[in-house]
Amino acid sequence: MTLALPRRASAEFAGTALLVTAVVGSGIAATRLSPSDVGLQLLENAIATALALGALILIFGPVSGAHLNPMVSAVDWWLGRRAGTGLTGRDLVTYAVAQVGGAITGAVLAHLMFGLPAATWSRTVRGGSHLLLAEVVATAGLVVLVFALARSGRTAAAPAAVGAWIGAAYWFTSSTSFANPAVTVGRAVTDTFAGIAPASVPGFLAAQLAGGVLAVAALALWYPHAADTAGDVVVPHLTRETEAR
Repeated sequence: MTLALPRRASAEFAGTALLVTAVVGSGIAATRLSPSDVGLQLLENAIATALALGALILIFGPVSGAHLNPMVSAVDWWLGRRAGTGLTGRDLVTYAVAQVGGAITGAVLAHLMFGLPAATWSRTVRGGSHLLLAEVVATAGLVVLVFALARSGRTAAAPAAVGAWIGAAYWFTSSTSFANPAVTVGRAVTDTFAGIAPASVPGFLAAQLAGGVLAVAALALWYPHAADTAGDVVVPHLTRETEAR
């Protein structure tokens, strides 16, 4: 029996909020510290995001699995729906709402910490088929990674591995690897280094969905029994029984 849904949802809300705070806040700091070097700004943003993501998985993973990403949650539900190992439909909706709400809250928090207006629509247009292809690759790779770790019993490596994938994908994808629908929405309300114009959001969401579908196909080929361990994604969750020990 898993922990109560409100408790898990609160972890997903807080974890996603802090993730976006790290993404947006480090982007703001980078532009202030290195105003004339975009490459250095991206490096600073990527390192801070990768390290923060690993730490957040360690904090919230035992409570909710630390999905922090509606696409991870959706694939978890899809793979585990017949085996009864992943999220239920109710869990999925609750997680997704918590993640999106957390992402927007995280952007607001970053703004307030740096003395900016609470929210401003981004004017950074991110369009083009090359960026959408990059989002497909970034999202598919992330989803395959977390389910492969669970299926092979290596979830202890998830904080480092997931952080490493996102940190690296900042550099080897042209989109800088959003790979997360909630984070994409949250980054639409910040007109800073990490922002994405609202008009660009639907394309990114569609590409991330395509990446999730591609990941499901890849898992069916490479890890055909991934559904058996869907409940361990991103890391195994606490249960009432283990909590009481």
